[in-house]
Amino acid sequence: MDSALFPKGVKRCPTWQFALWIGAAGIVLLWGVYAMLLCWLKGLNQTNMNDYYGFALWIWADLAVIALGGGAFFTGFLRYLVGKDELKNIINFAVIIGFICYSSALLILAIDVGQPLRSWFIFWHANVHSMLTEVAFCLSCYFAVLTIEFLPLILENRQIDKVPFFHNLSHNMHEIMAVFAATGAFLSFFHQGSLGGVAGVLFGRPFAFREGLFIWPWTFFLFTWSAAAFGPCFTIFLLKITEKITKKKLVRDSTVWLLAKISGWMILTYIIAKTADTIYWLSVTAPATGYTAGFFYDNWFYNIGWLIAEIVVGGFIPALILISKKGRQNPTTLFVAVLLGVLGVSINRWVMVLQVMAIPVMPFDTWALYYPSWQEVATTVLPVAYGIILVSLSYRYLPVFPNEVELNAPPEPAPAPEVEPDVPAEAAPAQA
Repeated sequence: MDSALFPKGVKRCPTWQFALWIGAAGIVLLWGVYAMLLCWLKGLNQTNMNDYYGFALWIWADLAVIALGGGAFFTGFLRYLVGKDELKNIINFAVIIGFICYSSALLILAIDVGQPLRSWFIFWHANVHSMLTEVAFCLSCYFAVLTIEFLPLILENRQIDKVPFFHNLSHNMHEIMAVFAATGAFLSFFHQGSLGGVAGVLFGRPFAFREGLFIWPWTFFLFTWSAAAFGPCFTIFLLKITEKITKKKLVRDSTVWLLAKISGWMILTYIIAKTADTIYWLSVTAPATGYTAGFFYDNWFYNIGWLIAEIVVGGFIPALILISKKGRQNPTTLFVAVLLGVLGVSINRWVMVLQVMAIPVMPFDTWALYYPSWQEVATTVLPVAYGIILVSLSYRYLPVFPNEVELNAPPEPAPAPEVEPDVPAEAAPAQA
């Protein structure tokens, strides 16, 4: 019966092996759920947040997964609005990754609120002057869009698809998916930008404060740009890990190379803009407020290495690899590039959340480093375990990869070589 739930024509591991895999991830999930319940039942005193750190490990994880989940809206934008039909074979996987990232972001916010039963206050008593209010609205709305985009794939399960209503619903939803892709791109542009805008308008935090255009600081545009640039890297990174674990080819190389090429050019243009922003900030913006460039990196932990890691190692290097045909078509360098891209955008979100708070801003202040509690670590690992479980269930029971059967079909046996038949001696023509 279990095999009848699998996509048609594919093979999956035995049930006992799959159960062990899910069970191992489930243990980590339960550890995170336990820590989450402690935070809800006992309060945020379970964390190490303090007057210095009102934003801490959770918010870094929140901003990081939102950026990495940007592969969903950008791939959908390329597929449905730009017309890159080659991406149709990876769009399902991108949507699943986006669904995991955004649901994880909302879960992290629910933990950070401390009283999730009052989360509706965000919508009913909205602070219309806060960019975080706009972020909450757009996050919630885009998660609804991702749910709608994920639903047709669920309905294509072989057993569910047998029900005529679900079969027709799935078909009709596919026909109008471009509308939801456009809506998702619109919502993502604003909430990604507003997350950057929150940091850029912090006048009392010179590490984050930036000049801007009209009412938006430069970080507004850089955050949106980086999510569109590095989000596809995360999609490709997880795809390659999935192929390694399953020992199967799941997406054509030409499709992956196309997405990698687009991502590479996006990263290159972004990192050039980021470099220009950094130079202007260090040479004009920060000195105008009385700070020298070296002041922001005068700590044993937060040293200049973070800036080099973000811009060079996690920016220019993956960009140059991905825009190079040889670089992106080599499996090793492709994997290294997307891994460095994932690390690069994660470092950017790290410094814009934690280094901002660590730098002293008053004459009597010193550097305030942050050490998360185990509850914070557990609830940050929680979305990882949840993501592993959801990807595993989706791969096992849903037609996530349309070309899987074709790409993993056994090679057809070569035809036997033709052998010239022997001519009997008596039938051979006489020699002159």
